[in-house]
Amino acid sequence: MSRHAGNENVPLNTDATSSRDVALEVNDLRTVFHTEHERIHAVDGVSFDIRRGETVGLVGESGSGKSVTARSILGLIESPGEIDSASTIRFAGDDITEYTESQYESIRGDGIAMVFQDPLSTLNPVYTVGNQIKEALSLHQDLRGTAATERAIELLEEVGIPDAARRVTEYPHQFSGGMRQRAVIAMALACAPEVLICDEPTTALDVTIQAQIIDLLMEIQAERDLSILFITHDMGVIAEVADRVNVMYAGEIVESAPVEPLFAEPKHPYTRGLLRSIPGTQTSGNRLETIEGEVPTPNEPASSCRFAPRCPKAFEDCEAVAPVPTAVGDDPDHDAACLLYPDSMTTDEAVAHHRSADDEGGQ
Repeated sequence: MSRHAGNENVPLNTDATSSRDVALEVNDLRTVFHTEHERIHAVDGVSFDIRRGETVGLVGESGSGKSVTARSILGLIESPGEIDSASTIRFAGDDITEYTESQYESIRGDGIAMVFQDPLSTLNPVYTVGNQIKEALSLHQDLRGTAATERAIELLEEVGIPDAARRVTEYPHQFSGGMRQRAVIAMALACAPEVLICDEPTTALDVTIQAQIIDLLMEIQAERDLSILFITHDMGVIAEVADRVNVMYAGEIVESAPVEPLFAEPKHPYTRGLLRSIPGTQTSGNRLETIEGEVPTPNEPASSCRFAPRCPKAFEDCEAVAPVPTAVGDDPDHDAACLLYPDSMTTDEAVAHHRSADDEGGQ
């Protein structure tokens, strides 16, 4: 996949992906953290899939549950957190939520790999970058010695690190921020995963380096037919990398669509707010728009719209009815969880639709 051409904020071209095999499928994921006084529903009924060779975006403000979703997929939720037993995550034909820790270890890196936001927290400062890549090669590929060193050099070259034969012997502190992130990507690719989860991989980088890392990821994806889950708070980045987008708020996906219709005709008020906050989308002389307030802590099951207190379109029923994902617009894959839809109904009819679906056990 290449970057979307045209206007930097409205992607103009996406590949048809409906016929592709699904590489990863998340269904009704619910991840809860228990505290002394309450249960935090950090991820609350999230469902999406990633097809082979495509990039799916997961976007939202800090606290929306994006990173917890990623860690849930990799089986990295520890006490006091737990994944609800009704949740399923299907990879390579298995529901991996049923895996033991040893089974999870066999697919981490090998089947599903992750690139984290801060490369310094990923890389061990007391080992050379080459040794850390070789550790992954030894664990998953049974490569050691000279063969592992040669492969580590090849991987550093693949991610665009110059003079890789020398840099493989250097320590993380000897790399710049952008080069450290390239090294982390090399580690993630070492075992040829099918799915790559990128959790805010460019947030800590300046704009120029950010663009280079995005280009690198897209090049590697095209070469390897990788499936990518790209997590970010930045809608501008999503416009460049994603084929499909899931907008997440307070543990729930509030809008889901292919990238073009989502940017051209956003439906959920939260999505619209995120798009209006992209630098460069305002009329000259106007201030950058923001969404007032903060993401709430989802400390009880949803019984209303969690965005309602911040929503400019909210009305009385938003405080009493939990919206469910509903088809919106002309694209059959475009859903929004908002009481304003379906727009073919009156407001009262739409509210009744959501109330009925929620009572029947819908999301």
